[in-house]
Amino acid sequence: MLRFSSLAALTACSILAVLSPTPVRAADPPSPQEEAAAAEINDAALRAHIRFLADDLLEGRGPGTRGDQLAQRYIATQFAGLGLKPAGDDGGWYQAVPLVGTTTEPPEKLVFRHGDASLELAYSKDFMASAGRPAERLGFENAEVVFVGYGIVAPEYDWNDYKEADLRGKVLLMMNNDPSGDPELFAGNRRLYYGRWDYKYAMAAKVGAAGAFIIHTTESAGYPYQVVQTSWAGEEFELKGQQGPRDEMNGWLTDAAARQLAALGNRDLDALRAAAEKRDFRPVPLGTTVSIDLRCRSREQSTANVLGLLEGSDPERKREVIVYTAHHDHIGMSAERDEQGDNIYNGAIDNASGVAALLATARAFAELDPPPARSILFAAVGAEEQGLLGSEYLAAHPPVPAGYLGAVMNIDGLNFYGRTRDVNVIGFGKSNLDTLVDAVARWQDRHVTPDRFPDRGFYYRSDQFSLAKVGVPGVYLHAGIDVIGKPAGWGQQQREDWEATNYHQPSDEYSDDWDLAGAIADARLLFYVGLRAAQQDELPAWNPGDEFEAARQAALQARAAE
Repeated sequence: MLRFSSLAALTACSILAVLSPTPVRAADPPSPQEEAAAAEINDAALRAHIRFLADDLLEGRGPGTRGDQLAQRYIATQFAGLGLKPAGDDGGWYQAVPLVGTTTEPPEKLVFRHGDASLELAYSKDFMASAGRPAERLGFENAEVVFVGYGIVAPEYDWNDYKEADLRGKVLLMMNNDPSGDPELFAGNRRLYYGRWDYKYAMAAKVGAAGAFIIHTTESAGYPYQVVQTSWAGEEFELKGQQGPRDEMNGWLTDAAARQLAALGNRDLDALRAAAEKRDFRPVPLGTTVSIDLRCRSREQSTANVLGLLEGSDPERKREVIVYTAHHDHIGMSAERDEQGDNIYNGAIDNASGVAALLATARAFAELDPPPARSILFAAVGAEEQGLLGSEYLAAHPPVPAGYLGAVMNIDGLNFYGRTRDVNVIGFGKSNLDTLVDAVARWQDRHVTPDRFPDRGFYYRSDQFSLAKVGVPGVYLHAGIDVIGKPAGWGQQQREDWEATNYHQPSDEYSDDWDLAGAIADARLLFYVGLRAAQQDELPAWNPGDEFEAARQAALQARAAE
């Protein structure tokens, strides 16, 4: 840790004051040159990139696979053709992301026991289970099951579901999401990071639990159980060298299975849930035990982030960088085929479409002469579907220190059902980038709407979150739903149908029937917002009191101390 003298500290504070951003001004409408550049984001460009990246040839772009490497090579070739500078390792296009992959063979049946009574659950149908850490064999015998409510410890809300209970070696049963009944707690119905599955598993390991089951409901998860079945099967990855406490098993139970489990212990699940909504909740032992034997295969593997840089034109500001991210990976291939005989998770919308927009946006920026004042980094990141691993690695190893990363524009899935009157901003209200988004939306004769489903925690489920944790404010959009020429509710129904049928399924494939007018409008909006952020005098800032403001200040202080 650096120790400053009083004079050095005063100097650092003075520099920080100069660097500290002020509110973003409303942007001027685009110039003819900017409009001409934005025209590079068009239907033909998006379709061409999506067709290739979502083709069966790439076999679902699973991390470390040949398809993953093909996607990386395609993106790097496109970057090179645009005249971008490689910004990866050793002057190349790729930033290697070292991974450890673990394939778990769970038992076909899981038996819970309470005295002489027992409950048998079926793998996949009733539960999912995977290794909590890389190993050849994991498990536990006769571990007691304890209901721990939401499994949250949040000192700022005076909330502790664990109450210092000794949970070492136990199996925790916990609810998804976070408490939503009180608007003064956990931001009301807006899901915070406390509601995410990765937080919950980490807390289970921290208290020494042998394992944890999260109770799935579509409402609490924001997606149907079939997404859990596909996302938690096959090889799962983590960053190599991951530190910290680990448990033996991470799992999910269906709501129906959890009700049966509670009943086995002579408990009512609804009553347990009701008790867990209050601060005075204490862990509830169910008097039930379970054993599990997990046979695993682990191997070191790697993927890569593909990084291309457009150098800024201002000698003073070009070290500052505006980042565009989109994840190039998807789930890969399944060992089992669906009813149509398909086992390739093509990931056309999620997220070949986002990479297509990233590449088209890079072409738009490459058309600008001169380039914007600040530099633009285009980052096609890997292993997002494994828990934002590529962007987490990028945030930990950025090409420039975090204090020089001005903002991130993240693209994760495009609108495929037409132009809309609205644009949905995930995390609206968190930073003064909202001012720029609102200004550009008005140019497009659209209006901004905040997150339509704050309870689903979308902000913590995509790659801008990784950069937010090191202080970088960002913009992440979801498609609007007020579709021009369609009746009220039609757009929302399209999105819900896609999530219920295609999200993380083999059916997420390219279609000539898509109407990409809305995708083009959204991608151009992000182009203009990033361009304005790259041109304005001030760096974007988190709004006062935001959860990531302290990380931003720490990054700026580190920059000031250079």
